[in-house]
Amino acid sequence: MTMRTFCTFAAAIFALIALLQLIRIVMGWSVTLNGVAVPFWASWIAVAVAAALSFVGFRATMRS
Repeated sequence: MTMRTFCTFAAAIFALIALLQLIRIVMGWSVTLNGVAVPFWASWIAVAVAAALSFVGFRATMRS
């Protein structure tokens, strides 16, 4: 696997994670881990982090 392929693949996965977290917020889906409800503000952080990692990955793809 080349570096370009890896960056594209990783960026696409992070974009998908950001999209799913955003859908969770919009649709109001609740998430419970080990009996503890995960607050929606945690999803906003996950959207920001995953989107930033996706942006960096796609940008690395364009540069290589």
